[in-house]
Amino acid sequence: MRLSKNLIYFFGALGGLLFGYDTGVIAGAQILIQEELHLSNAEIGFVVSCILIGAVVGAILISPLSDRYGRKKMVILTALIFLIGALGSGFSPNVSFLIISRMFLGIAVGGASALVPMYLAELAPANQRGSLSSLNQLMIMIGMLLAYIANYVWRLSPIGWELMLGFAALPALILFIGGILLPESPRYLVKVGKREEAENILLNIRTKSEAEAEILEIEEQSHQEKGRLKDVFSKWVRPAVVAAFGLAILQQWMGCNTVFYYAPRILMSGGTDAASAIRTQIFLGIFYVIVTAVAVSLMDRFDRRKVLIFGAIGMGLSFFALSAAFHLEGDKAGFHLFTFIFLATYISSFCATWGPVMWVMIGEIFPLKIRGLAVGIASLVNWVANWTVSVSFPVLEAKIGDVILFISFGLVCIAAAFFVKSFVFETRGYTLEQIEEALLKDETKKLNDKKRASIAKVFNRVGGA
Repeated sequence: MRLSKNLIYFFGALGGLLFGYDTGVIAGAQILIQEELHLSNAEIGFVVSCILIGAVVGAILISPLSDRYGRKKMVILTALIFLIGALGSGFSPNVSFLIISRMFLGIAVGGASALVPMYLAELAPANQRGSLSSLNQLMIMIGMLLAYIANYVWRLSPIGWELMLGFAALPALILFIGGILLPESPRYLVKVGKREEAENILLNIRTKSEAEAEILEIEEQSHQEKGRLKDVFSKWVRPAVVAAFGLAILQQWMGCNTVFYYAPRILMSGGTDAASAIRTQIFLGIFYVIVTAVAVSLMDRFDRRKVLIFGAIGMGLSFFALSAAFHLEGDKAGFHLFTFIFLATYISSFCATWGPVMWVMIGEIFPLKIRGLAVGIASLVNWVANWTVSVSFPVLEAKIGDVILFISFGLVCIAAAFFVKSFVFETRGYTLEQIEEALLKDETKKLNDKKRASIAKVFNRVGGA
């Protein structure tokens, strides 16, 4: 069965929906879990963040394995792990089993976070790569919205949190079936000597002339020996490593998942009851999806660097405003309204910029021979940064208070804007092969015009030139 182009992109991005659901559902479920199992703040922080431990393992294993066994097989394996992890979480008899199940589920979450953007980037044409690759982020937001709705609908059920967590098995099953039907990445196929099969896949999603030209370009870049770990950190790749790893760390240290995981807790700090906080999060989830959908449609119209810089500034200002609201408080009704508004402005800034763009750039910035391995390591870095923030948030909130915590996140956001300006080079509008050639030959003019940063400056900063 041959899938249409749109179905290929849909199933290719479906792992993002599971990623979003499984990370977002804990935002509401954690309140019920903490009450039912009588957990401390530190204990519930570990229940929330233990999925990230598995994500680190998934990032290490699944994306690099895609260089050996292919992107398609890893999509299928990821779907199977999602299915088993979701069922295990939904049928957990105690907190220990729940933690183990969520760690196992995290393997799929970590694998999908790197695998999906890479797969979509390798299938997408250069002029649409940003929009198509960022479908992953749109699916993540849709998954989170579904999680928030599940949190609200099932919160009063006798098995509320079990239903919330176990429902992820349904989209996991759909992804497993879709993964069987998905085509392999044509770039992977060329790399392993299956040129004809790669060309047939490209003919299904490109015009004949585009497919023939792209095959020749891929072939030219594919005649390289297999990449190894030392190649990821070689001098000519170093600008990509610095940019990708920096983006991966800063995306998390700017506080995105404290908002996604702990939004009900933040709202409850403003005097909202648990049911209202979970209900309010549904409106935030709708807002996530709308903003991300608009961002996806506009992704290839603006330079990646500018989008990241403006996004970081917007998130920083939102955190400063949120900290001011918590400092001043005032009447509870007004406080709740301002908390909601500033969370919404933060989320809109993130969903339109760092949410999709960071993953798009990580999927496109590395050379073909090390792409799976390098993307896996970058994803690993992202998940470790995610874990450090997520596990510490409840404890830090109790120790230093919301005001200081939000100011700290705001300062990191401003620092991120300076990092992008100094160390991230532009990739919009170039084929993956052109980006690789510019890195290999240091032909920086190919990636530069008056609107774009010079890779040469990056080489000088990191000692690559």
